[in-house]
Amino acid sequence: MKSIAAFLVLALIWFAGLLAFAGRVQQSTPAPEPEAAEGIVALTGPNSQERIAAALDLLQDGMGRRLLISGVNRGATREDIRNLSKPARRLYDCCVDLGFMAADTVGNARETADWARSMRFQRLIIVTSDYHMPRAMLELRAVMREPQFQLATYAVPTPALKARSWWRSPRSARLMVMEYCKYLAILGREAVLGLGPREAPAETAGAQPKARP
Repeated sequence: MKSIAAFLVLALIWFAGLLAFAGRVQQSTPAPEPEAAEGIVALTGPNSQERIAAALDLLQDGMGRRLLISGVNRGATREDIRNLSKPARRLYDCCVDLGFMAADTVGNARETADWARSMRFQRLIIVTSDYHMPRAMLELRAVMREPQFQLATYAVPTPALKARSWWRSPRSARLMVMEYCKYLAILGREAVLGLGPREAPAETAGAQPKARP
């Protein structure tokens, strides 16, 4: 009986956390216009076109000096990415960097950190989907622990998750539950790592930015 009671308590806590997570996701959009920063970073994913378009709009509005699109498919070209949203050629050619090394959110965070340090940027605007933003920020803060880094968020809405009854749609419910579980896993990882000493981040401030393809 005690084991059943403990399981029910854990299930209740998990479910309450899911509802709080879903509420956080739904309240993150529409995103208020952030303060101007030095750099803008778009994290690619399932709805990359919307994320990239939102980041390019911020760049065009003067909200940052350069844009990094992190996690670009290695088979894509600069022209392929430009065709997603048709930004002004002058702006795209001068101020957009493509990152091809990231294959997941952990890779996005490392690629973003390397880019920011090589550019000597301290203030960044992070652009990704609303449901992905909480986990992305955990990963980013895990590798950008220096106090000078300031990360602002700009969440791109996922229409299917905006409805109050998102849980009625198997696709929406699956997306929210899976992202919540991934978020909990990162929280657990950081809690465990926090019990031991942390290595100082590698000094890369003097590194030269990679040449854009």
